[in-house]
Amino acid sequence: DIGGSDPETMAAPAVQAYVEGVFSSNSVITLSVISDATTLINDFPLFSAVNRCASGVDRHAGRVIKLEYNGTGTIDRTLLLVGKGVTYDTGGADIKSGGVMAGMHRDKCGAAAVAGFFKTLSILQPTGIKVIGYMAMVRNSVGANCYVSDEIVVSKANVRVRVGNTDAEGRMAMADCLYHAKELAKTATNPHIITIATLTGHVIRAYGPAYSAIMDNGPAEAAATASNVRQAGDVMGDPFEISTIRREDYDFVAGRSEYEDVLQANNQPSSSTARGHQFPAAFLIRVSGLDQHDIHTETQIPYSHIDIAGSSGPFPGVPTGAPVAALTKHFLEGR
Repeated sequence: DIGGSDPETMAAPAVQAYVEGVFSSNSVITLSVISDATTLINDFPLFSAVNRCASGVDRHAGRVIKLEYNGTGTIDRTLLLVGKGVTYDTGGADIKSGGVMAGMHRDKCGAAAVAGFFKTLSILQPTGIKVIGYMAMVRNSVGANCYVSDEIVVSKANVRVRVGNTDAEGRMAMADCLYHAKELAKTATNPHIITIATLTGHVIRAYGPAYSAIMDNGPAEAAATASNVRQAGDVMGDPFEISTIRREDYDFVAGRSEYEDVLQANNQPSSSTARGHQFPAAFLIRVSGLDQHDIHTETQIPYSHIDIAGSSGPFPGVPTGAPVAALTKHFLEGR
């Protein structure tokens, strides 16, 4: 419902109401919503840059929706999910032209997958696992108050980000949620963080329209997360391909001047950019501060990024629900 519905039916406030309705009578899922503009600006500054234009229209104003599940028994695993929930993507100031804007109401399928996973939790009620989810619900509108390329926005992790292309809004929307997930992971039991997003056209060019791409940071790779999730997906009919985050991806997003630490994107489509679906993962790691918790650190935090731009389903058509089935088998089976 969230992923496939039109941009007015499932604008951010409507998604809040829908999710509240789904979980209002379910005592195992707790829900909180951040909608206050000052709080969003202070705690989610990159999200707020994208939200700046839409926030002037009440029915489009952004929401950060936080969901939590605590299984019974001793907690031996903590899963933290962040979903991209762009309710409509005009491209912003770097507007999608030439008839390619149609279908951009589907840019919220990552957040829809987070909600879907929590619906699964509410039904299965697995033991021994804690799950925290963030749904970054925002509209990338265009207008006098929209954010523009060349702006420098400081992330919650105090990383200076130069905007390279306003149509790379999804990584902006998720990055501060990822920071907050990382902060929670520091004291969590056996944590693993996952971002889920319809993030790039490049992943479709690389693997075709039916596959999710999963890529691990060092600690997640050491745990063979991508390989295990792919195997789970093969069993469930929720197929994955494995990509790798390389040093070139970090080099690509490195700041080009003394004014910024990180470049958000280049000004070419991801589908025509080398490593166009891998370097956004490096961006997310860098601007959230997860690079301080990689394989060579004492406080390692496993992190995986899943790009579902292809696997989320055809347009016109019905969303597939990827990658809920694979994540359910991998993380919840036997609980």
